[in-house]
Order: sequence, then structure tokens, then C-alpha cells
Amino acid sequence: MVTEGDRATAWSGRVVRGDRGHVRVLGPDGRVVTARIAVPVSDPLEAPCVGDWVTVAGDAGERVVAEVLPRRTLVERAEPGRSSRHQPLAANVDTVAVVVGLDQMPSLEKVERLLVVGWSSGASVHVVLTKSDLAADAADVAEDITTQLGADVLVCSTRTGEGIAEVAALVPAGTTLALVGASGAGKSTLVNTLAGEEVVETSPIRADGRGRHTTVRRELVPVPGGGWVVDTPGLRGVGVTGPDGLEAAFTDVADLAASCRFRDCSHQVEPGCAVRAALDDGSLSLRRYESWRTLQREGLWLRRRADRRLAAEEGRRVRQSTRAQRRLRRERGR
Repeated sequence: MVTEGDRATAWSGRVVRGDRGHVRVLGPDGRVVTARIAVPVSDPLEAPCVGDWVTVAGDAGERVVAEVLPRRTLVERAEPGRSSRHQPLAANVDTVAVVVGLDQMPSLEKVERLLVVGWSSGASVHVVLTKSDLAADAADVAEDITTQLGADVLVCSTRTGEGIAEVAALVPAGTTLALVGASGAGKSTLVNTLAGEEVVETSPIRADGRGRHTTVRRELVPVPGGGWVVDTPGLRGVGVTGPDGLEAAFTDVADLAASCRFRDCSHQVEPGCAVRAALDDGSLSLRRYESWRTLQREGLWLRRRADRRLAAEEGRRVRQSTRAQRRLRRERGR
């Protein structure tokens, strides 16, 4: 329980690591302390996550997170499966790097999905292609992603040092860079390279070419120059949280859709549809269009499902409050 005395001595710090029921918080004196998440939350988005600024109350006997301060940005994804709940990955980041390993041919659809997640956060977004020393066509892959997805792309290798300075430039003093991507993409190795020392564990790729889940928790790591990098566990399934990031990730399709004759054009059979016209003349690829439609439908479905869930939870809270008030009236009437 947080007392008024605890609140009077409370201080603000930043979450650098999350564990079940607890977080590690960097205080203003430079010390990292463990604080308990005081109140269980029904929505995972309400819980403190890596990168959050929080108010910590209590003393060395027991410190608790009394408040999560407002977030500037939030990297999140829909929880795997058919849930409408969202999972926070990192808060208050300035740049999201979608990390893709060149030891295998990248899937444009997966990169697009991660770009939507990145742009939905409110941060700037780049694609970082790692392991360039393992791909003779690294420059061609980078050009394909730039031209087909409209993304800013950096190519690097932690083994040869190629492009590392350019990646480090993404995280100047006072800023935070979040790395997202599949297991085995090289995120943890890139964090160690940027930090100048081995601060997170790494594992070799499996014999079948699939990545191993080495990073099991999100962690905020300081890098030379005064910036911070968030290492995140590999993402096998990436659910978009809504349609908000689609326009930024698909600016080419969004611009076409804005030119359609009808504002509510479904881009199917309507006359004057600029999207269908671009498909017909080849300036918009069918793959790109179908990926956009898939993510659009998924985001809208999740938003509708979340609205129904929130309405149901609000109804339950009202019913519980009503029952509690009735019990209180009965007890007072005895």
C-alpha cells in the first residue's frame, strides 16, 4: 500500500527492464532499483513497460510504481491469436528500426507489417538490413525495399563494421532507438555492437535457418554518446493494432486512394477509382495492393473487436458497482 508519506518522497525514473510483477527503474541519481507494480491492471497497455517514465514511491524496504507518466510514443502490437488486446513493446522511443537479416531472403509482407507497427507508434521508422556480409545482393535488396515499400533503408554488418556508424547516427544523445524484428535478425548482436560491449546474450541461428529466442525480455541499454537502445524479443506473429500506421507505411496507396472519385470508394468496382487504375497500368503492384488490403481489414477488425471488449468491460464495471452500492445500502439499513 502506498501511503501519503511514501508519495511525499516519491521520485520519477525510467523503466529499463520489465520482469513479471516488477520493473527495474533508473533513478535521477543514476542507480537502478527494483519496484513492484502495485496495482494489477486489466489492460496490458496500462502496465509500465520499458522506456516508460514512472513515479516510484516507498523506500528500500519496498518500492512500488505509483504512476505511469504520459507517453510520447508507444510501440505496440496486437497479442497473438484472436485477442483484441494490445501488447506494449517500448514507450517513449524516438526511432523504430525494423531489423531484417540478409542471411535469408526478406519477406516484403512481413517487413510491411513491421513498418505499420513502427509508424503506428508515433516515432520515425527505418529498415535496418543486417548481416550484409552474408549477401552478395545486399544493395539490390535495399533498393527493392526502398522502391517497393518507400522505406528508408540502412545496410550494415556487425562482422565487417559496414554501416554501423550510420545505424549509430539513428540514436543521438538523449534519444531512444527501438529494434523490432524476427528472432535471428541480429537485433541483440547489433545492440552489443552499438553499446561497445556484450550487454545482452546472443545465440547462433538454428540448423533449419530459423532464429532462436535469445532475448526473453525487453531492455533499455545505454550506448556511447548518451542515447538508448531497446532490445526486444523476436516477433513471430505481428498483429497490427489498428489502421493508424497504414497511411504512413503505404503512402503510395494512400495518395492514390485520396484521388478516387468517391470518398467512400472500396477500390473494387467503383468508376473513377485511382487505385484500380494504378493496378491496371502496372504503377501499383498487385502484391502491394493485397498486402495493404489485408492489413487494413485486420486493423479494422481489431478496432471493432476492441470497442466491443471495452464496452463489455465497462458494462461489467457498472454492474459490479451497482451490486456494491446495493450491498452497502442493505448493510446500512440493518
